[in-house]
Amino acid sequence: MAPMTSMTAKELLRWHIDAGVDETITDAPVDRFGLVAAKAVQALPQQPKQAVAGGLSDAAPALAPAPASLPDSLPKTSISSSVPGAGEGRANGDVTTAVHLAQGAETVEDLRRALESFEGCALKKTATNLVFIDGNPEARVMLIGEGPGAEEDRQGLPFVGPSGKLLDKMMASVGLDRTSVLISNTVFWRPPGNRTPTPQETAVCMPFVERLIELVDPKILIALGGPAAKLLLAQTAGVGRLRGKWFPYSTPGLSCPIEATALFHPAYLLRSPAQKRDTWKDWMAIKRKLEAL
Repeated sequence: MAPMTSMTAKELLRWHIDAGVDETITDAPVDRFGLVAAKAVQALPQQPKQAVAGGLSDAAPALAPAPASLPDSLPKTSISSSVPGAGEGRANGDVTTAVHLAQGAETVEDLRRALESFEGCALKKTATNLVFIDGNPEARVMLIGEGPGAEEDRQGLPFVGPSGKLLDKMMASVGLDRTSVLISNTVFWRPPGNRTPTPQETAVCMPFVERLIELVDPKILIALGGPAAKLLLAQTAGVGRLRGKWFPYSTPGLSCPIEATALFHPAYLLRSPAQKRDTWKDWMAIKRKLEAL
């Protein structure tokens, strides 16, 4: 594996853009009261020098000794919380580590082991299991969702809950199953309470997602749902406008671009069954595209 080196500003910016980051903040709070307290101490009168014949003497006794420490009534602060960008630096370091681990993987199993050793994603601390992939690593069709749910977290497999069962039915309608596709997500651990992954959580997982796509090198890449479509297709429009269209997906590690498209997420279809008709049309288009490749 290549030695750990810092990423350039351009490389960091690319990962942030790929992850959908549109603003930067620190992940550690800034103690504004502490900053005010520090300024207050700096503003205290300095020890005056006593005038003597011939000039000023440093040896003169202090008229107003400075306090040895901050008054108890003033809030205290630490360097990590008062220095702007401290949390941002840690996040960039996690992304850098993720890039090196991902690029060092030569097989899908190598990538799994890299994820198991990776400690840069906060979701790992609250999840039960790593949810990596399900299906065939040599498949011609690859599907990427947003993140694992409760059932996925328990089993350690993507799309095994109610939305996964619907996905199986939709794939079966065009002659596909889990032996002929590969399924994964944009993050590999369940967000607490099934909340939306944060931009930082997505950013540190994206190097692994991209490397997984490079290793599998499918003919067709399908983004399931809006968040996955935004990340993989670099589009800002919703799935309703992206569905039925094809986009080239490429990375430096791919020999040629992959045909990519977006579908409504199965969980959304469970809540909005009226959209199933359009999704059926999309699956038929995917079948025709696969036959033509």
